[in-house]
Amino acid sequence: KGLIDGDAGLKYDYGKFYASKTFFDSAKNRRILWGWINESQSVADDIKKGWAGVQAIPRNIYLDGSGKQLVQWPVSELEQLRSSPPVNVFDKRLEAGELHEVTGVTAAQADVEITFEITDISKAEEYRPRWTHAQWLCNTKNASVRGGLGPFGLRVLASSDSQEYTSVFFRVFKKADNKPVVLMCSDQSRSSLNEDNDKTTYGAFVDVDPIKEKLSLRSLIDHSIVESFGGSGRACITARVYPITAIEDKARLYAFNNATEGVTISTLSAWSMKKAQIS
Repeated sequence: KGLIDGDAGLKYDYGKFYASKTFFDSAKNRRILWGWINESQSVADDIKKGWAGVQAIPRNIYLDGSGKQLVQWPVSELEQLRSSPPVNVFDKRLEAGELHEVTGVTAAQADVEITFEITDISKAEEYRPRWTHAQWLCNTKNASVRGGLGPFGLRVLASSDSQEYTSVFFRVFKKADNKPVVLMCSDQSRSSLNEDNDKTTYGAFVDVDPIKEKLSLRSLIDHSIVESFGGSGRACITARVYPITAIEDKARLYAFNNATEGVTISTLSAWSMKKAQIS
C-alpha cells in the first residue's frame, strides 16, 4: 500500500523533520535523504541566539528484503566521528523500574546503539483496535506510565537529579490474537525546565516482531538534537530539546526500564562523537 495522507500516515520521520530532498550517489550506489530540523524554542529565544534550524544527519534510504518497508540509516561516513573504543554493555538484565547509567562517554554528543531481547509477551498490555494514532498513544502512555513490557529504552540529555531528560523508548502490546504491536516514542515532556519550549511527544508504530528479532534502537545525540532510529531504521523520530541543566559535561545518559516486567539488554554500544570538520 502507498503513502497515507494525514497525521496518522506514513512519514520519513515522525518528529521535527521537514523540507527533505534526496539524491542518488552513483559513486556508492545509494540514495541519500537530506532534511532539516526545526526549532523547539520560542521565537524570542531564536532571535536572542541569532539562528534557527539545523540540518539533520544525511540518511541512506532503501527498501528492506520484502520490498515493502522503507528503511533509513545514518550514512556510514558518520562512524568516522566515533571516538574509540566504545563503551559496551552485554547481556544486562534491567529489572522493573531500573535505571542504568552509561558512563565513559560524552553524553551531550554521542552515538548509542542498543538492542533488547524479548522472549515472552504474555505480560504485555492488551492493544485496543482504536489505538491507531501513535503520537496520541505516546502522549497518553508516556515514559512515566508503567506497562507490562514498556516503557524501556534510553534516557538522554538527562540531569543527575532527573529534573530534565528526554526518553526514547519502546512499548510492546499484544493483540487479541497474541500478535505483538511495537510502539516507539520520543517523550520530550521532561526535556527542559524552560516551560516556553515546545515539548511535544512524538510516536510511531514499528513493523517488527520482537519475538522473532531483537528490538533495536539507535540514537544520535548532539546537544539539542536527538535523532532516533527504531527497528533497524524502520521508524525514525527526530527531537529538538533545550535542557537548562543537562548540558555539556552535566548531561547524563541512561538505559531504563519503567515496565512492571524485566527486560534484557542484549548489546549496548556508545561512542563519544568528535566534531565534524567542514572545509
